[in-house]
Amino acid sequence: MQQIKCPNCGEVFQVDESGYAQIAAQVRDREFEKEMERRERALAEQKENDLKIARMEQERKLSDVVSKKEAELAQRDQQLAQLKAEAAAGEAEKKLAVAEAVRQKEEELSERAAEIFELKSRISSQENENLRKEEALKEQYEDKLRLKDEQLAYYRDFKARQSTKMVGESLEQHCLTQFNTLRMTAFPTAYFERDTDARSGSKGDFIFREASPEGIEFISIMFEMKNEMDTTATKHKNEDFFKELDKDRRQKSCEYAVLVSLLEMDSELYNTGIVDVSYRYEKMYVIRPQFFIPMITLLRNAALHSLKYRQELQIVKNQQVDILHFEENMNAFKDGFARNYRLASDKFQTAIEEIDKTITHLQKTKDALLSSENNLRLANKKAEELSIKRLTKNAPSVKEMFDSAKSDSSEE
Repeated sequence: MQQIKCPNCGEVFQVDESGYAQIAAQVRDREFEKEMERRERALAEQKENDLKIARMEQERKLSDVVSKKEAELAQRDQQLAQLKAEAAAGEAEKKLAVAEAVRQKEEELSERAAEIFELKSRISSQENENLRKEEALKEQYEDKLRLKDEQLAYYRDFKARQSTKMVGESLEQHCLTQFNTLRMTAFPTAYFERDTDARSGSKGDFIFREASPEGIEFISIMFEMKNEMDTTATKHKNEDFFKELDKDRRQKSCEYAVLVSLLEMDSELYNTGIVDVSYRYEKMYVIRPQFFIPMITLLRNAALHSLKYRQELQIVKNQQVDILHFEENMNAFKDGFARNYRLASDKFQTAIEEIDKTITHLQKTKDALLSSENNLRLANKKAEELSIKRLTKNAPSVKEMFDSAKSDSSEE
């Protein structure tokens, strides 16, 4: 028999062995359960503390990462703003440069237009002056034509008094005398001499040449004088001498060929004045002796005007070349500036794309961190729901171990 004293009333009871065993077992079961509950509470508290520490560490790390990324984003935003400002400044500079270049070109073109207008005015004035001079010359020619019959009669009489040998030589001497009379007043710098070069097999009678003060020859004439006696059996025609005269002109590098002729005195064609026979031979004329000086004057004045126009035209061409060079330089500047701007724009676009990629990467990192926080929350929830019963639910061997421990505690 065993005695058990009541802790409340102090009464002593007598119990047999089986009853005592049951009471001891009950006491052990309650103590085990209390111990298990205490351990569960301790384990839960430890788990809670560990979770809090892990959460705080994770939050600290997350805060550090977010702060770092926010700083990087702020720096990227600053760089982006700077790049945009530089791009805006470059665009403004480009517009200013193009506007300045266009302004300069417009001013240059305006000046060129004014110069061209002035030149055209001068040319127009010169043409009017030439017309007045031509009218004056026309009047002079009309006056001289009125003397034609008297001069023809004079030359007929002149030929009648010459021998056959002296006819041609006298006409040449007559023309030379006319020229020398006016040489120092009308042609002070001109060359007018007999053609003595017969290396090609033939030669003309006289060569007239004149050059500008710069040494540029602007007029050259090959002269041939032809005359014959009225009593000569074989009568020559002017055209009989065209081929040989043209040959002499080309061999002596003369621009014009002029036949001064007293042949075919009854011809209405040659008696009218200056006859242009360039339909047969280039730049060839037939004249009577009275038109010798006027012919030189006409060709010389035309050549002088032509020289002046050529010089002025060359000036205009040079100005046009300058404008063309300006346009080429302007186009080269535009192309170079556009190329540099295109390269800068491409690099700027590349930088923007890289920033966008970085932002996307940071967004993914942020999403991953948020997902990690969610997983931590779920893990915490599962830890909070942890119990011996749940732990041994699908682990029979562990449950058996706990049961065995309980049994050992009961036996003690």
